[in-house]
Amino acid sequence: MHIAWGSFLLALLVIILVPGPDFVMVTRSAANGARWGWLAAAGVTCGLLVHATAATVGLSALVIAFPAALFVVKVLGVGYLVLMSVQILRRAGSTAAARNEAAPTSGRAVFLRGLLVDVLNPKVLLTFLTLLPQAMDPAGDPMTQALLLSSAAVASFAAWWLIVVPSVGWLSAFLSVPRRKRVFERCCGGALLVMASSIALA
Repeated sequence: MHIAWGSFLLALLVIILVPGPDFVMVTRSAANGARWGWLAAAGVTCGLLVHATAATVGLSALVIAFPAALFVVKVLGVGYLVLMSVQILRRAGSTAAARNEAAPTSGRAVFLRGLLVDVLNPKVLLTFLTLLPQAMDPAGDPMTQALLLSSAAVASFAAWWLIVVPSVGWLSAFLSVPRRKRVFERCCGGALLVMASSIALA
């Protein structure tokens, strides 16, 4: 069983670094205090576990029932990566102001909000369904591979929050500069496009 860990982790890193609803949720919560940031991050991570479980079970069952489905999912995955790249490049440099939110008053509410932000975001599930097939070995056991890859994805996101919450002030200031944000998003969008091209040509 030869899992393509290198390309999988590289693609995962780019997706983690691209700010999304979960990043906004965690950073806005952490801006009111580290405790709120950790609770939001915990909620988001639990949401990731829900998606990871769904992707592992669903994708594995599909590949077992229809082995050729792995190729179809890979093709769809390439298209999704290209779409993500185009969307990131189109919004690069956007200066839309974030909505002001009241300071949180309930730890449970912050946790549940983080959980719902992730569970109700279809892009998270699509990310799992896009990345996992690219790294899987068609000759290996799909359940074992999907479980390993999903676990690595959740662990990577959790590690990212361990960095984000303590440094939320610096990150917010860094991305608040339009030029830096524009360069950052263009690099992320370009990296996704390159990965999609390499997968399509493989």
